[in-house]
Amino acid sequence: MMSKQTTRRDVLKSGAVLAGLGAVGVPEWAFPALAQGEELMEFTDLPDEIVLERTPDRRIIDVRHIDGAITPADQWFTTQHYGHPDMDRATYRLRVSGLVDTSLELSLAELRDMPNRELVFGFECSGNRGPLNGLSSNGRWVGVPLRAVLERAGLQDRAREIVFFGADHGEEEVEFRGRTYTVDQQYGRSLPRDIALSDEPLLAYDLNGDPLTAHQGRPLRLLVPGWYGAPNVKFLSEIHVQEDQYLGKYQARWYRTLKGEMVNGEMKWKETAITKMRLKSYIARVTKLGNQHKVFGVIMHDGTPIQSVEVKVDDGPWQAATLDPSMSEKYSWKFFTFDWMGASPGEHTVTSRATQTNGYVQPTAEELEVKHTFLEQNSQLGRTVILT
Repeated sequence: MMSKQTTRRDVLKSGAVLAGLGAVGVPEWAFPALAQGEELMEFTDLPDEIVLERTPDRRIIDVRHIDGAITPADQWFTTQHYGHPDMDRATYRLRVSGLVDTSLELSLAELRDMPNRELVFGFECSGNRGPLNGLSSNGRWVGVPLRAVLERAGLQDRAREIVFFGADHGEEEVEFRGRTYTVDQQYGRSLPRDIALSDEPLLAYDLNGDPLTAHQGRPLRLLVPGWYGAPNVKFLSEIHVQEDQYLGKYQARWYRTLKGEMVNGEMKWKETAITKMRLKSYIARVTKLGNQHKVFGVIMHDGTPIQSVEVKVDDGPWQAATLDPSMSEKYSWKFFTFDWMGASPGEHTVTSRATQTNGYVQPTAEELEVKHTFLEQNSQLGRTVILT
């Protein structure tokens, strides 16, 4: 599929319309699409030409047209390093090896025969940032708990690190002390023993009621609820159990954050691995119905309950927004709306911030100035919009 190019005004003219929901008894929150006669206001922080990438290795969503809590499978965001390996479901085997009592080779049918569970989980790429925020989605997954597979294999006492390898791989150059080595690099990530054996991680084979597509890692992928996309290994082919820390490229070098921290009055710089999502809210669209304006936004989070979300217009005070009361699943993304009363025509800046029940508040851009890498960008983002 080729990249789709459109303009801001094309998007405004092609806004989805959903009418008559009240007549059929569907709650307003079930479909946050545009109501009849509702008009999208134009964001001015977007480029005149918007590239909605639909290439084989990268897909983004247009958050202005989110129309439900669950993202359709064919619209789910994806970003892929080594293409999409051709994996036959009939001959597929998941290998479990290393420090286990019994090595395993499980077919997809055997995995499907094991007790499963459903998980509503929304996540974003750790590189998701800027006004588009299109590398984020939410889905309903089904799979077998990772713990069940590990318990069937039996972890030995020395087992500390559980490594997950995808079938996708490619040639890479690795530099070390002035020398360059060319190696065949397989995509891999790991979890510590305690997290791997918790109730959370899932080996998923279905998304939204259908088998995984190639873009979502068919036939099997790892899901770690509350974590960014990178650790959720697609095309899962092997689980290897070891004692030593895993330091593959996509854990030790690529998906890292460099950030300064004051320790005893002195700045210390450290790198941390990309794991749990940092609390983020973003404004997806602003609409007008009659003389009333409404702000619609999304919250991405690690599963910690949301205490509140607020919206600020220009340099005014923070005002309470309304969280969607129906989105109770722990790891689902969350929606919010704000009724913008007395809005004046012209250009305005609208900003949101979320707060978790543990007291953590979505940071400002100034508070993140000590972070030098673009990953985990969760600062408050002001959107500029023209009201009519």
